[in-house]
Amino acid sequence: MIIAVLGLGEAGGLISAGLVAAGAEVRGYDPRVEPPPGVRRCGGDAEACAGAELVLSVNSAADAPDALAEGLPGCAPGTLWADLNTASPGEKVALEKAAAGRVRVVDVALMSPVPGHGLSTPMTVSGPASGDYAEVMRPLGARVDVLDGPVGSAATHKLLRSVFYKGLAAAVLEATAAARAAGLSDWLLGNITEELIRADGETLQRLLTGSKTHAVRRIHEMEAAGRLLDDLGVPARVTRASRDWLTDLADGAEP
Repeated sequence: MIIAVLGLGEAGGLISAGLVAAGAEVRGYDPRVEPPPGVRRCGGDAEACAGAELVLSVNSAADAPDALAEGLPGCAPGTLWADLNTASPGEKVALEKAAAGRVRVVDVALMSPVPGHGLSTPMTVSGPASGDYAEVMRPLGARVDVLDGPVGSAATHKLLRSVFYKGLAAAVLEATAAARAAGLSDWLLGNITEELIRADGETLQRLLTGSKTHAVRRIHEMEAAGRLLDDLGVPARVTRASRDWLTDLADGAEP
């Protein structure tokens, strides 16, 4: 089994090292990074793709179209081309169209950070050839969840999850920055920790229904919170976005 890995940064380096450990022959290309031990260094994308049954594109959403264009001349017809970059569904579909049937594009979303997991990082994959991707990767130790959907579906799942997790992180960052400015860091960190430990399935329902039921009162609360952050010199980005969501709910929008 020959696998090409295009992009040998943090994610690509760890995944390619795992593939080598699992017994795969791995060829890699990255103009900026030395390959991990056991990965054959190639002089370009096309050279890395030559003879490979599977190509993993692990560079960036911005670099993915160029990697495809430069790698295609080295690919045999029907080669599996897996795009592991974090990109919008539209960008994934554009890659599939750019491949013009010369390779079989699958959309792979890495569902947790690669450091600490490497090849066993949970992956969600979609596209007509997603089952074939799973058949190749699972025996090598990859955790692959196949979605019944087109290219772009895996990206949609990941990015919807990102709205929640990264939005939650942004709210915590904003709140803790304000708490530091107010001299209340320890108190707020303890409060947030307790709330996260207590959270369960009912918590989600309370967030959804309570936000709409109490939208008008909470608008005023978040306006006051925004003024507090102004006084503390902390940008109230998430706070005012929360106020705007509550305003939409008060005007009849559905959560």
